[in-house]
Amino acid sequence: MYERLRVDRSTTVDRVVDALRSALFAGDLEPGTPLREQPLAEALGVARSTVREAMTMLVTEGLAVREPNKGVSVAILHPDAVADICRARFVLESAGIRAWFDADEAARERVREAMRTFAATAKDGADPEAMTETHLAIHRSLVALTGSERLIATADSVTGEARLALARVDALRQDARQQVASHRKLVRLLERGELDECVEELRRHLEGAQESLLEAIAMPPS
Repeated sequence: MYERLRVDRSTTVDRVVDALRSALFAGDLEPGTPLREQPLAEALGVARSTVREAMTMLVTEGLAVREPNKGVSVAILHPDAVADICRARFVLESAGIRAWFDADEAARERVREAMRTFAATAKDGADPEAMTETHLAIHRSLVALTGSERLIATADSVTGEARLALARVDALRQDARQQVASHRKLVRLLERGELDECVEELRRHLEGAQESLLEAIAMPPS
């Protein structure tokens, strides 16, 4: 009776979030840019309440910040936070690497699938948002090897702070092939069961990421 019924599950708020997120990752809205309800509502042809709800979602994702008496603006990653973020990522992701043998096969397969998806996405001129999301999915899949939803949620929170800066890093590097090779090396070491070597490779990987993040946020907007 109901087989032909279909519904568009995308709400107006979802579409506004998608539009704003795309503008953020494309660099159209630079870090620190105020997000004003009325101009955005007029530009997007929606109600202010819709924009307000969309901005709340961006704040939840770590892409924007809300400050008392100042409103909402595009998130800024400060240099003193970079080292702490990379340190936290190393603790979380290395715990996942150490759990490789104890993880179930489905979790290990998600690491492989994340790698395949990143390799398929990481082309020269790739969409910045897609590049960053598939890149981070590999690192998230490493944490997921622990089997801990709380650790995964912590990892999401930590990387959320750096997503826009990471997108800028990916755009500036223009070295998609090298990035794929670097992540494949991590996965290859996992598959071989060389966990100590994999942890050390992760350490080097994140040290490089830290340097690139600091360079990216120090560079003036184009």
